Amino acid sequence: MRVKVLSRNPDDYVRETKLDLQRVPRNYDPALHPFEVPREYIRALNATKLERVFAKPFLGSLDGHRDGVNCMAKHPKSLSTVLSGACDGEVKVWNLTKRQCIRTIQAHEGFVRGICARFCGTSFFTVGDDKTVKQWKMESPEYGEEEPIHTILGKTVYTGIDHHWKEAVFATCGQQVDIWDEQRTSPMCSLTWGFDSISSVKFNPIETYLLGSCASDRNIVLYDMRKSTPLKKVILNMRTNTLCWNPMEAFIFTAANEDYNLYTFDMRFLESPVMVHMDHVSAVLDVDYSPTGKEFVSASFDKSIRIFPVDKGRSREVYHTKRMQHVITVKWTSDNKYILCGSDEMNIRLWKANASEKLGVLAPREKAAMNYNQKLKEKFQYHPKIRRIAQHRHLPKSIYCQIKEQRIMREARRRKELNRRKHSKPGSVPLVSEKKKHIVAVVK
Repeated sequence: MRVKVLSRNPDDYVRETKLDLQRVPRNYDPALHPFEVPREYIRALNATKLERVFAKPFLGSLDGHRDGVNCMAKHPKSLSTVLSGACDGEVKVWNLTKRQCIRTIQAHEGFVRGICARFCGTSFFTVGDDKTVKQWKMESPEYGEEEPIHTILGKTVYTGIDHHWKEAVFATCGQQVDIWDEQRTSPMCSLTWGFDSISSVKFNPIETYLLGSCASDRNIVLYDMRKSTPLKKVILNMRTNTLCWNPMEAFIFTAANEDYNLYTFDMRFLESPVMVHMDHVSAVLDVDYSPTGKEFVSASFDKSIRIFPVDKGRSREVYHTKRMQHVITVKWTSDNKYILCGSDEMNIRLWKANASEKLGVLAPREKAAMNYNQKLKEKFQYHPKIRRIAQHRHLPKSIYCQIKEQRIMREARRRKELNRRKHSKPGSVPLVSEKKKHIVAVVK
């Protein structure tokens, strides 16, 4: 005789304490759940809608400057400290936690052209229209006037500055790129290629001896500090305002151009960019990478900032306010959570990097629900309805109209080229890809 006995282990279904959740036995056999996909689709749709409902990226503004904010720098060791330089020569140190200015220095006569912090965070450097490079202590003095630690008087106006990531060396740019030792009042070496003024210079954060610079004769020039000579340069159709190196991939950098686009290059293959990022409707003035190296933020003359994934040609997010004017400088904070932008109308604005992210401590159930919703959104991201809701953004009327106008112009150019190719001898009008259209030449 065979007897069937139910055998149950209480550990599988009984709670340990009253505060625990009841354990629910689940059978994941797909045959038992015929409506699983439609149910998940509705959940993904609701999650996408809620994401757009809660997308409130603007956190606050830091006001106190009496002229347009021209440059900003992050503190390498402290997340809550940010430095900013204005067009009236004033430098302010901000505490982001309190959203207050903790220190003000009248650093230069005229514009503050560039500002950067030393890698250890004990001091910072500024350059201005008064042809000086000044080094300041990060801590404010106990008493008396604010005095710089060092002042270097140059022969020409310096337009930018950047500090080496590991050594007591910094680089300035103006008529040429100068490499300075902190202890000396004359440059260790001067690098030049061409005769035009250089607008920005940046050290590579990984291969720290590499520099990139942008000149107003449309060049992007790469230098090697060890050889004291330029490596190679790429000439574009229009001027590049600034560039930023990817903090995770040593060879990749992104350049912000006057032709409304951003170009991501691999420095080993400068013949064509890895990606052309198109969405702005006016000159791109600044760019900064996220610490993960997967995204970057760009500031534009069209009064908006955009967040681009590195491998995508279109932006995933656009931020704007009614009061915000031409955005001159932008920074992505080192904890990957916030974005700071400085604009013409004397304000620094603080934004969330992820517009719908909930700030503060999340309960474990909230975290689990958030991760589940994220996975659902990824699973159904290409479904037309979900994709339309996720991508929809409200834009200011000026930007919306310019996008429409540029679309018509682009379509007209494409039609003209097709007609020309159709009525010409086969092969006489070659097909040029979008990536190669904007490159004039590469010089090694």
